[in-house]
Amino acid sequence: MRTKYLLVLLGHYSVGSLFIKKYEQAEGSNLAQLTNGEWTLAIKGMSCASCSNRVEKALSNIPGVMSAEVNLALETAQVIGAKDCVNSVLLIQAVVAAGYQAQLLNDDTIAVVTSMPGWPVLLAAILSTPMVFAMVAQWLGWQGQLPASLQWLLATPVQFWLGWRFYKAGWSALKAGAGNMDLLVALGTSAAYGLSVYLWFSPSHHAMQHLYFESSSIVISLVLLGKWLESRAKQKTTEAIRALNALRPERASVLRDGKELLLAISQVQVGDVVMVRPGERIAVDGRVTDGQSQVDESLVTGESLPVAKKAGDQVTGGALNGDGLLYVRTSAVGAESVLSRIVRLVESAQAKKAPVQRLVDKVSAVFVPTVIVIALTTFMVWGFFGGDWQLAILNAVAVLVIACPCALGLATPTAIMVGTGVAAQHGVLIKDAEALELAHAIKVVAFDKTGTLTEGRPQLLEVYPALGSVEDLLLLAASLQAGSEHPIAKAVLSAAQKQGLQLLPAHDLQALAGRGVSAKVGDQQLYLGNASLMVELGVDVALFNTQDAALEANGRSVSWLCQGTFGGAPTLLGMFAFGDALKPNAKSAIVRLQHLGIETVLISGDNLGSANAIASQVGINRVYAQVLPEDKANIIMALKKNGGLIAMVGDGLNDAPALAAADIGIAMSTGTDVAMHAAGITLMRGDPALVVDAIEISRRTYAKIRQNLFWAFIYNVVGIPLAAMGFLSPVIAGAAMALSSFSVVSNALLLKYWRPSKEIK
Repeated sequence: MRTKYLLVLLGHYSVGSLFIKKYEQAEGSNLAQLTNGEWTLAIKGMSCASCSNRVEKALSNIPGVMSAEVNLALETAQVIGAKDCVNSVLLIQAVVAAGYQAQLLNDDTIAVVTSMPGWPVLLAAILSTPMVFAMVAQWLGWQGQLPASLQWLLATPVQFWLGWRFYKAGWSALKAGAGNMDLLVALGTSAAYGLSVYLWFSPSHHAMQHLYFESSSIVISLVLLGKWLESRAKQKTTEAIRALNALRPERASVLRDGKELLLAISQVQVGDVVMVRPGERIAVDGRVTDGQSQVDESLVTGESLPVAKKAGDQVTGGALNGDGLLYVRTSAVGAESVLSRIVRLVESAQAKKAPVQRLVDKVSAVFVPTVIVIALTTFMVWGFFGGDWQLAILNAVAVLVIACPCALGLATPTAIMVGTGVAAQHGVLIKDAEALELAHAIKVVAFDKTGTLTEGRPQLLEVYPALGSVEDLLLLAASLQAGSEHPIAKAVLSAAQKQGLQLLPAHDLQALAGRGVSAKVGDQQLYLGNASLMVELGVDVALFNTQDAALEANGRSVSWLCQGTFGGAPTLLGMFAFGDALKPNAKSAIVRLQHLGIETVLISGDNLGSANAIASQVGINRVYAQVLPEDKANIIMALKKNGGLIAMVGDGLNDAPALAAADIGIAMSTGTDVAMHAAGITLMRGDPALVVDAIEISRRTYAKIRQNLFWAFIYNVVGIPLAAMGFLSPVIAGAAMALSSFSVVSNALLLKYWRPSKEIK
């Protein structure tokens, strides 16, 4: 599933035939898969894991559907299928046939968790309270009880009006040939209510004979209370999404034809200049054309400190402007904005199932039928062997009432939802639940160097000409790389601009992956690249051996410029030395990872000396240098053979194969789109410390999943036998059931208070 989904993403963002071909060969897929449709449905009426399983099965049975995943906590279904065979009408019809309601969600609508009103709970409590007082009084030794007619009058509206939802949902489950929590509640409370009516009208009935109207009423009241608490808690799990959506301004001040127009966001176009006043939220993605200010991007990137912005700087929609006036030229609006993409990715991650959920689904599929069999067995055993059919009914009711598949169904998705939400608030964007679950077990983290551990903005420090002057050499190198976005190219172009050099026209530019670049400048065929390219071309660089060794020892990156000659080896023209500053948190991030028991590795295309220098500064022991992009993936595969999960951290196009090959790919948002689409986790700031934060939140989330599953399983494993043996009354069983789901969701909500660990000195 992970590979297929990655393939869809790569195709959707037009990544390149290299990666598509690679995954086609590995999976035996074809390009038709890239045109599959994806639908998100809001599902209403689900009450437990059995319900979500039934909806999932109904959707999966539609011809053409490749996968269907239903999230009980978020009340959504995500479906992937062939567009020629599947459409939203078919999907909705399948859900309705299964006994539920469905609505198609698009990019502009978000799933809203059902909010249960509180008045049914309050009314049920009011009607049940007199019977509760009478029951407590009997426990205290008072032998009187409410008249049977009054008990019936109080219990009937609770049973058949306020409790109608259980009959309705239970009947839908029966029609679909399945069972759910509502069916268990309906059967159990109906049995208690029916037994009370029978005893009331039985010829042997006398004034002081105990009836069980209070059991059915209190159980329904408690279950309603539990569902109400659960719905409120589930809503809190989606607070992160609602907070992100709240960052979207509805209007923007746009300058058109010299006039300021207040327009709805949907009317703003790419290229429009938007005026952002002090204290306003930036409405669009774009680049500042005029003005300067401090911008708070904390809810988008997790960066707590305001960031200075001036003309030429990029800004993100949703960020809060400080005390300056900014004019922003729009580059993206609506669904294409960074904030919208973040919201979609977080929603997608929350809707996906974690691998551990598959075990829960298998248990839930047989849970309700098994409970009904246990209840029938309890009834028969107590009736035939105990001789007390009245007690047999009560114990069977207790079994039906205490069984709670809700807790099982909510244990994993609620933890995933809260975990992904709190991670997004701290600048860690997790694209799928599998990445969040697996990251806790990472044993090795492999880092790229440039742009990941270093700033990725190298400066040209030294120029060593072999022929000609420094200016001539710089002019040729800058002309060769004009228009390139590579960090090395930017450093050369910046140096040429400072010296006021007029660049020469270049053509036939060709990027040499992992080695350098070539082009014709005037009538000269030039090559600029690393040592691997010089060896490949047969260029003798012995002239600069001494300087090269000294520079590498000091952590400098070296590139050579040479000129091609007809019929022989190219001629060396000179050497360039570059320096790249280490990121402020790089060393502390490595120390924190090692403190967590995780090994760190450096994989770089740079020379061995430069890679070793950076590794020694941050404390990395294993270094792979002068590595080509395709070899990075091979190194990752080799590391995986040693056992344990491998994470790769990178930011460039050349890191994409390694990110895809790793168990967990972690990309810097400051890097290329290709890297981000190939990774399962994206860091919204170019800060290596976020790698540690991602692993820490994964460990905390996985711990919550295990805790929730433990309590959900233990609750049923212990509670059902106790009820069957007669140690639990229906009222106590109902209270336990009501609290089980709420406790699981509440435990997951504790993740909201997670904070990154402090820096280790």
